[in-house]
Amino acid sequence: MMKTIYTVSIFLVLVLAQLFVPVRMIFDQEKVLTKGVAYKFKTQPVDPSDPFKGKYIYLNFEINAAPSKDTTWVHGTPIYIALATDSLGFAKVNAISRIAFDDSDYVQAKVDYYNNYQKTVHFSFPFTEFYMNEAKAYDAEVAHVNAQRDSLPNNTYALVYVLDGKAVLDNVFINETPITDYVEKE
Repeated sequence: MMKTIYTVSIFLVLVLAQLFVPVRMIFDQEKVLTKGVAYKFKTQPVDPSDPFKGKYIYLNFEINAAPSKDTTWVHGTPIYIALATDSLGFAKVNAISRIAFDDSDYVQAKVDYYNNYQKTVHFSFPFTEFYMNEAKAYDAEVAHVNAQRDSLPNNTYALVYVLDGKAVLDNVFINETPITDYVEKE
């Protein structure tokens, strides 16, 4: 009898733990989306396919480097990017640091490399993959290529919400229209 109660108790704890982790992850993402600050990042998406991840648009961001006289940046180490908004409403790098900022919106990224010649540190943001319906991913890639040929500057961007160093990629836009809606209109 005691062994059964003990086994059932352990089982319930394991079930609750397995539920807690994904619920907590969802809650954290929703908190960033509802309370975070929205930044528009200029993008250049391409359409890779991964058999385990499915179809997604890989996003290259226009801001991927910052000036730095510190030559000791090492590939793969964390870098904190303080964000600001430029005159057109797009995200720009305000400052970089090895430690988190207290007084500004920031995102933790990873160092790619340091360019000694240009005195810049290059980095990758953690929100580079935008998942889509498999049937729409190719059309989204084509729509993006066509939008890049458009005479309008800065017409493709990712909307990212930032709160306390966490970032959530909300959507990708072409000409102010979400990419999935844009593809359906085409």
